[in-house]
Amino acid sequence: MSVTHEKTMLKAFDRNEIAVRALELARTTLQIEADAITALHARLATDDSVGKAVALLLGCKGRVVVSGIGKSGHIGRKIAATLASTGTPAMFVHPAEAAHGDLGMVTADDAFIAISYSGESAELMAILPVVKRMGGAVISMTGKPGSSLAQLSDVHLDVSVAKEACPLNLAPTASTTVTLALGDALAVALLDLRGFKEEDFARSHPGGALGRRLLTHVRDVMRSGDAIPAVGMDVKLTDALLEITQKGMGMTAVVDADNRPVGVFTDGDLRRMIEKVQDFTKVVIRDVMHANPRTISPEKLAVDAVAVMEQFRINQMLVVDADGKLAGALHIHDLTRAKVI
Repeated sequence: MSVTHEKTMLKAFDRNEIAVRALELARTTLQIEADAITALHARLATDDSVGKAVALLLGCKGRVVVSGIGKSGHIGRKIAATLASTGTPAMFVHPAEAAHGDLGMVTADDAFIAISYSGESAELMAILPVVKRMGGAVISMTGKPGSSLAQLSDVHLDVSVAKEACPLNLAPTASTTVTLALGDALAVALLDLRGFKEEDFARSHPGGALGRRLLTHVRDVMRSGDAIPAVGMDVKLTDALLEITQKGMGMTAVVDADNRPVGVFTDGDLRRMIEKVQDFTKVVIRDVMHANPRTISPEKLAVDAVAVMEQFRINQMLVVDADGKLAGALHIHDLTRAKVI
């Protein structure tokens, strides 16, 4: 369609008509793709191919190599990424590049997932015989069970659709959606069967929010050494206030002779005392501190500290070691800076 013809067509519609037509097409597209996934769901009830594919992938001693060209290649990249991030070592190899040297990355211990809706992709068909000769297992995802690729594979996964969401029934839309969904299904099944946990997911996503939450311990964010506000039980309140001011945590720990916390005094306690006490110079900290302060181990996850702070509506916590001695101090701002919250 020429640019001039396109502009002429757009002028024939007012803004309201465009919005109505766009909504209609959007809903139709979503319905076609939803129907395609529903049909796949029903088809799998009498098809054991997914079970065979998962068993093959679980038994793979190497990596899962995913390959496809065009839109199938884009879907393949996402499937490989999902597998890799959920406990199944995987990578994407472009079939054209594989035919010119990248096939050297594939070994006999690998499992090969070949994606082509037609099942006749020339680029894939050029390398699949080589993969087979190496002894690698091949899983194909096509919309044509009788295709060359399907016949060459050890397990074939049928991703056929009644029609594409494209009004011309040409652009891969419903078929790529179904392929992607089935790839997710494989990844989830493998994740569960491998016993993959949140901690495992966090290790492969250290830069993400979940990684920070599950990999960050109290020891990683607490204040330690000279940065810990602490005073003895017998010091005057004025000295404790100086410690609070210098350390900038809005509180100070009160420790015994063995450096074990016996209490805590905060800015809030000070505000509540102002109306009751006339001469602070005569007040000893042990008489106004809060005894039995909330504490946490440095080995605990930082998210555990967040949970305690939220439960008891406090902004600071003391950190104690296995012997009960003061090892650090933690402020809610420390957790925010570490992006645990």
